[in-house]
Amino acid sequence: MTTAPPAPGVPAAQTPDLAPAASPAPPAAPPPPRVRRVGWRVRFAVLSLIWGFSFLLIKVGTEAYAPLQVTLGRLVFGTLLLAGALAVRRDRLPRGARVWGHLTVAAFLLNAVPFTLFAYAELTIPSTLAGICNATSPLWGMALSLVALSEDRPTRRRVAGLGLGFLGVLTVLGVWEGFSGLDVRGTALALLASLCYPVGWIYVRRTLAGVDASHLSVMTGQLLLATVQLALVTPLFTSVPSAFPLGPLLAVVALGALGTGLALLLQYGLVAEVGPTIAQMVTYLIPVIATAAGVALLGEPLTWSTPVGAVVVLVGAALAQSRARPARSPGPQS
Repeated sequence: MTTAPPAPGVPAAQTPDLAPAASPAPPAAPPPPRVRRVGWRVRFAVLSLIWGFSFLLIKVGTEAYAPLQVTLGRLVFGTLLLAGALAVRRDRLPRGARVWGHLTVAAFLLNAVPFTLFAYAELTIPSTLAGICNATSPLWGMALSLVALSEDRPTRRRVAGLGLGFLGVLTVLGVWEGFSGLDVRGTALALLASLCYPVGWIYVRRTLAGVDASHLSVMTGQLLLATVQLALVTPLFTSVPSAFPLGPLLAVVALGALGTGLALLLQYGLVAEVGPTIAQMVTYLIPVIATAAGVALLGEPLTWSTPVGAVVVLVGAALAQSRARPARSPGPQS
């Protein structure tokens, strides 16, 4: 039997098989496109804007609703957003009577009381001043941690920052003018609200540090309890609004969904990704944004002492939160 000659132009070793070839295998499906996560710097900027505008939203909300009602609405919409995030992640609320007992106290100190105090304060003080008072939280925290937390030791830099920060507060308040034109009660309420945060943080640090639950779970439970607290108190001191103006209503919704729910999610993500040191720097941008928003959008007055004092407060807060660098180990001795 003779072999068929090779096809023209094709070497014998590469002569194609005349039998029908099997159909080639389909190409592998391309991998699903990767979802590009928004960079932490963008989320940091968004968080700064949200919290900076929160004081403007409080001011607008109190134009139509009582402070307790503004706080209740804020907590309701914030809790709904966190509960939705909890459901999407298929997470659950914390368990245990002890945990819920501590969360009740944390909700009171970190949400119910300061949110309400800021709302009452902004009945008589501008949102710009409320935002600057909020920036004193690191100063209060530094002072309290020196007493309550044994691991926080005072240093010259931190003590100097503490003194400088409170000097900035006095500058904002115009102490040399005898606090003329300043509502002392409203300012005191805003400063007291800022004091609540470090008190609550220290309490949480001591009681809930080892809880077997995700941060989202703890935050959702905490906001839920704060909502219950306000839901019990608000009807005792307020009546149902006769009207629901759209502007203040949207302000309360945004204050809850964005300024509370989304802001907490962003903060948690930043802490997890870049650490608490960078995440807490948002504190230094809040008064700047709050002042710009209040002056530009609400026409609030601005004197030279307000921005100057705010800068002094922020510098003092930065120094108060700084920690000494670890000493370098000595090199080999020659």
